[in-house]
Amino acid sequence: MHRLLRDSLMFLLTAGLVACGPPKKSVFPPTVSVQQLKLLPDGEWQLSVRIQNNSYGEMDFTSLDGQLQIADLVPVRLHGTFELDIPALSGDVTTLTILPTAPMSKALQAVSAKGSAGSLGYRVSGSANAKPEQEKQARDFDFSGNDSLSPTPGIPNTYR
Repeated sequence: MHRLLRDSLMFLLTAGLVACGPPKKSVFPPTVSVQQLKLLPDGEWQLSVRIQNNSYGEMDFTSLDGQLQIADLVPVRLHGTFELDIPALSGDVTTLTILPTAPMSKALQAVSAKGSAGSLGYRVSGSANAKPEQEKQARDFDFSGNDSLSPTPGIPNTYR
């Protein structure tokens, strides 16, 4: 009986100590979107890519590797390395430069001719590398999303 009481007390003490640790914060994949596309003079596109941290803890983002697809055209690689410490449930922006295909450039020109009434659908997918604040190592988080871009009134060669 004495031994059972001692073992039960030890179990309760251990369980109590485990419960005293910091609560585990939920980690969710980020949302990635194109906040702005700027047509550069050499034909490249400068993208302002927004990374939204959907987790309940800070995450340190270091890279993004995926693809950007405009309309139903062949996608191009979307890649960049950076250092973004994004607080819980917040977002931040990084700049990536891509070389579009000729059909992608033509599609953008067609939308530009329509003015602010035009829009061009896009899809981003891939993975973002990040380290959640309560973890020791970074890992990849898949992302996928779609939206559209329209010419920005008063700012030539810029789409949002």
